[in-house]
Amino acid sequence: METSMSFRRRLFDKGLRALVWICSGSVCALLAILIGYILYRGVGGLTWELLSSQTSYIKDTIGILPNILNTVYIILVAMVIVLPLGVGAAIYLTEYASNQKLVSVIEFATETLAGIPSIIFGLVGMLFFVQLLSLKAGILAGGLTLVIMILPTIVRTTQESLKTVPQSYREGALGLGAGKWHMIRTVVLPNAIDGIVTGCILAVGRIVGESAALLFTAGFGLVLHNFWESLRSSSATLTVALYVYASERGETTVAFSIAVILLALTLLLNLFANMMGKRLKKY
Repeated sequence: METSMSFRRRLFDKGLRALVWICSGSVCALLAILIGYILYRGVGGLTWELLSSQTSYIKDTIGILPNILNTVYIILVAMVIVLPLGVGAAIYLTEYASNQKLVSVIEFATETLAGIPSIIFGLVGMLFFVQLLSLKAGILAGGLTLVIMILPTIVRTTQESLKTVPQSYREGALGLGAGKWHMIRTVVLPNAIDGIVTGCILAVGRIVGESAALLFTAGFGLVLHNFWESLRSSSATLTVALYVYASERGETTVAFSIAVILLALTLLLNLFANMMGKRLKKY
């Protein structure tokens, strides 16, 4: 009887293990197929002219340099604003807030904010930033809209990372005479930097892949602007340009080439974020 039960248990464990491997392999295969198909359709369309010029109706040329720069601009604007807000809010909720009801309300609000469709953020951003505040469609209005979208991600990931730091670290620092803020700055944050970097990577990924909200706030402009001009001028990011070329112009080859650039840009940004996280942790 015991031998039969042991055999069934081993068979059940092997079956579950095989199912896990099948699921994992399926996910990896789907990812490989998706990336492979994008590379197959898009790499052939990548040319130096496409990457280093702008679209011109007179010369009948297509270039995505303005869109690459606009994507970098909007990442910088959004992250410079959202990082202090998100990390500061997480530090307050985790380390300073004593009213648990208030903490619960704020956490519920952030979770609700994270579940709102991006098109709603775009409409609200257009009404508030573009029309009410008269910022005009551009990188600034689009960046502020994205700040509202990615703020819950930064807050929640930073909170969870701060909670993983052992309480004994805090007690030891305070016992040695460190102040509250000095303890947070020198003990808690360095040990939570991995989670903060993870939140940044997720936020950057959403910024790079966002199009619905930016259609109403950043605009469709394909003209090359410098950073200051792009803040209040219609400036299409790579995802918006991909939408325009794929749906309105029927340039599927250009759209797949932009998708390849998006994949490469996301990979580079993630590597840069990981490198910065390791350096900050050493510091």
